[in-house]
Amino acid sequence: MDKEFQELLAKLAARDDELKALVEKANGEAKAAGAVAAETKAAIEKIVEGNAAIHARLLDMEQKQARRAGGDFDLLRSTGASFTDSDTFKKLQAEGRGTARMTFKSITMNAAVTNVTSSTTGTGGVGNAIAPDRLAGIITPPNRRMTVRDLLLQGRTGSNLIQFVQETGFQNMAAPVAEGASKPQSDLSMDLVDTPVRTLAHWIKASTQVLSDIPLLQSYIDGRLRYGLQYVEEQQLLAGDGTGQNLEGLIPQATAFDTSLVKADDQQVDILRRAILQVRIAEFAASGIVLNPIDWADIETLKDNNGRYIFGNPGQNLQPSMWGLPVVDTNAMPAGQFMVGAFNLAAQVFDREDANVQVSTEDGDNFTKNMVTIRAEERLALAVFRPQSFVYGGF
Repeated sequence: MDKEFQELLAKLAARDDELKALVEKANGEAKAAGAVAAETKAAIEKIVEGNAAIHARLLDMEQKQARRAGGDFDLLRSTGASFTDSDTFKKLQAEGRGTARMTFKSITMNAAVTNVTSSTTGTGGVGNAIAPDRLAGIITPPNRRMTVRDLLLQGRTGSNLIQFVQETGFQNMAAPVAEGASKPQSDLSMDLVDTPVRTLAHWIKASTQVLSDIPLLQSYIDGRLRYGLQYVEEQQLLAGDGTGQNLEGLIPQATAFDTSLVKADDQQVDILRRAILQVRIAEFAASGIVLNPIDWADIETLKDNNGRYIFGNPGQNLQPSMWGLPVVDTNAMPAGQFMVGAFNLAAQVFDREDANVQVSTEDGDNFTKNMVTIRAEERLALAVFRPQSFVYGGF
């Protein structure tokens, strides 16, 4: 292309020189005879026609070059074309007499050359042609590890209310009695405790089109809705305040830690042992400890005077435990607080309806708008039989 382009420019330059000579000849004839000779006019017209053909080829080459490079180029224009388009030449051609003048200017051709880059803008930018590598699936945020439910007794119910009889008082007057003497009378009181089944639920609305176009989305939404139920369930089991539709959790029903058991030099580990003692004084055997992850990390990194770890061992993957009891660390427990208790016999979770996800178009104007409502819910109750076996306090 470049060689052909240069050849056309050389040919056009030669014809411009020839045209210039003919114009000078025409000017001479006009001065001498008052008119331009017919053969001179014919020669000029022939050169003009030839130049037009060369211009057409140059224009076609320039346009092809512009499309290839993605840029805009000024169209080359020869001195001959400039002269034949001038008013002086057209007047000379029409009248057949007079003088036509031409002014020649040097032309410098500079074609801007740019590098090809991944930019999406500018000359040489081919970024829009690069296809992204879309990875499959959806990246989810971290999920909380649910642990509190696993500490409790599990059960099921077919009702909306759990009832159990709880002893609320026992006056033990048992004593040695002489033969024939009156025996002492003891006293016992009981109450009926109601524990209502509560519903945990939430929903998301989506279009039928997006669920059809993204097959993974429906199962992803299903999983996220179920996780949302588990997250709230753990908070409710541990700290629900029992008001409104909230469960009454373990913390509100637990016995407060007896700070009179604490010694002057006690640390976190010692305080937990005192809480275990309080459970034991209440005639129960603690089965677990619940801590915030921050407090458990502080305990695991305790060292003796020689710099050796007391509870933690960086070289081994040990199950979290202390004083022979499993330790559960969860963000549901506030930092700086703890709970020790007989989880295996003091409370029970009753499932009325397992976590389930349902999809419906019959919600509001869903049908007319091609929308679906995706709802997740579960129903459960928490019965705390022996509140005295739970001890809750702070470090």
